[in-house]
Amino acid sequence: MDVLQEIQQFLPCPTPKGWIDAALENRDILLIDHAHCEKKAASTAMNLMFRYVDNADLLNKMSRLAREELIHFEQVLGLMRERGVEYDHMTPARYAQGLRCHIRNHEPAKLVDTLIIGAIIEARSCERFAAIEPYLEESDPALAKYYHSLLKAEGRHYQDYLQLARDAAGEDISERVDFFLSVERELVESDDDEFRFHSGVPKLSSC
Repeated sequence: MDVLQEIQQFLPCPTPKGWIDAALENRDILLIDHAHCEKKAASTAMNLMFRYVDNADLLNKMSRLAREELIHFEQVLGLMRERGVEYDHMTPARYAQGLRCHIRNHEPAKLVDTLIIGAIIEARSCERFAAIEPYLEESDPALAKYYHSLLKAEGRHYQDYLQLARDAAGEDISERVDFFLSVERELVESDDDEFRFHSGVPKLSSC
């Protein structure tokens, strides 16, 4: 089984068609928010490195992840420049905060929950790149090719986060993973007031 198939089985639901329709209609917003997501992903990895300095495996994996996310950030900025899309401030989707508000406040549970959420976010990113790619192949082959190129890295990030969560817990985490996946499903399938890379189904969509 390749990593995309693994992710599709891991996630509680596929990306709704309504989100795909909105993404195709709002490609500038898609790119701008994608750039913000890459920058936030690098920041999250760095924050974990500063907070958990005695976890050698975490330090190694998060260092690599942060570098890759910043490279992706630069690549998205390059695509935006080519298309005349200006990088600007953008309000975040409710998605990440909707997951993080459930993080427990004691250790090691706090670290475990943070890592599980990281795995879910990376998995959903990978799934969405794959979901939208076929719709872009004719109308925007350059963007389709770029999104395809991200699948391997995003898939590895998901695997790294999940393994780090298992190691940090030192016990079975399936119940906690299932809890966060149920929260994620509601965030993905419910209506959203605005379109973002990790939004639910935007009300502006025809679906």
